[in-house]
Amino acid sequence: MATGTDQVVGLGLVVVSLIIFTYYTAWVILLPFIDSQHVIHKYFLPRAYAVTIPLAVGLLLLLFVGMFITYVMLKNRKVTKKAQ
Repeated sequence: MATGTDQVVGLGLVVVSLIIFTYYTAWVILLPFIDSQHVIHKYFLPRAYAVTIPLAVGLLLLLFVGMFITYVMLKNRKVTKKAQ
């Protein structure tokens, strides 16, 4: 069963995810249909970053997942050698 702290952290993660999703959706889907001179454009980065930021985050995620898998596999190999 989840404790109160776990529920608060989970709620915080959901709220942050919703904010990021809403911002990115407005940036990528709605902003191209709004006139480029409109004041709302100052709250968003240039469109080139709409591709590069998720790409960089995805590559970093793959890097960390690969490092974690490598660490776990090497750790298990050392435990297996000690057991023999």
